[in-house]
Amino acid sequence: MNRVLVTGGAGFIGSHLCERLLKEGNEVICLDNYFTGSKKNVEHLLDDSNFVSIEHDVTESISFDIDQIYNFASPASVSYIHYNPIQTMKICFIGALNMLELARRKKAKILQASTSEVYGDPSVHPQVEEYWGNVNPVGVRASYDEGKRIAETLFMDYNRLYGLDIRIARIFNTYGPRMMKDGRVVSNFVIQALNNDDITIYGDGLQTRSFCYIDDLVDGLIKMMNTNKTLEYPINLGNAEEYSIKELAELIIELTNSKSKIVYKSLPKDDPRRRKPDISKAENILSWHPKVKIKEGLVKTIKYFEDILLLKGRVSF
Repeated sequence: MNRVLVTGGAGFIGSHLCERLLKEGNEVICLDNYFTGSKKNVEHLLDDSNFVSIEHDVTESISFDIDQIYNFASPASVSYIHYNPIQTMKICFIGALNMLELARRKKAKILQASTSEVYGDPSVHPQVEEYWGNVNPVGVRASYDEGKRIAETLFMDYNRLYGLDIRIARIFNTYGPRMMKDGRVVSNFVIQALNNDDITIYGDGLQTRSFCYIDDLVDGLIKMMNTNKTLEYPINLGNAEEYSIKELAELIIELTNSKSKIVYKSLPKDDPRRRKPDISKAENILSWHPKVKIKEGLVKTIKYFEDILLLKGRVSF
């Protein structure tokens, strides 16, 4: 049994990670200030004697005896980032610094939840880990993009200076149950389709993304943490199948039997045109590859939102 700390543990990815770690026999501490996470995401875990949930902001120091740390404390949607960009930057930098110091004191392994946004609007496709990215450092998304980039820098410097056992996961678009209505494309489209509202595409819909189902991502994260191989470099985790945003909207309309129509609005500033991970490192080093096809994953995600629809009459949060 490992004693594992998951910051941002009440968030979408964090809650699924907490659940899986418990099933695998670990003791899990969930840390969240509920800025974007939800207590509902982990309430089904509270009766487990190996689980504890603590309300705490990672920008404030804290100490536990711990074996592993998954640092997932950060907003991930553009709407939250725009709402409070300074707090977003503080969470990315100060939060990562506090967790690295905790890992150093306790000699714990630590994994940083980084993002494909470190690549910005990429000129290299698919994106390989060696690509340094094309990020606007003064743009409206910079607090998150540059925040995650500086967190990666901190992790690498702690490894070089202190020999800290680090992992950096560059996570590409992930979807599944417990997604919030927070502006991310899969949850937006599913909610609009189930409500028979217009589905809103920003831009011409030809921009592409790659969508990884949550169970596959969690598999990759745990493999990454538990490998005995030295990982002194970031690794992409995501699904390498590429879809246009228009294709995604049409598929969700089909799967929900929706009467929704697609409407187009102007593309937000600095929105990347293409996203597709090169996952050869994850395949070769971790023996990891996504298994869930997009239709299968969307059906499960739609079912989650349909259950909310049955309870509330409309899908909303």
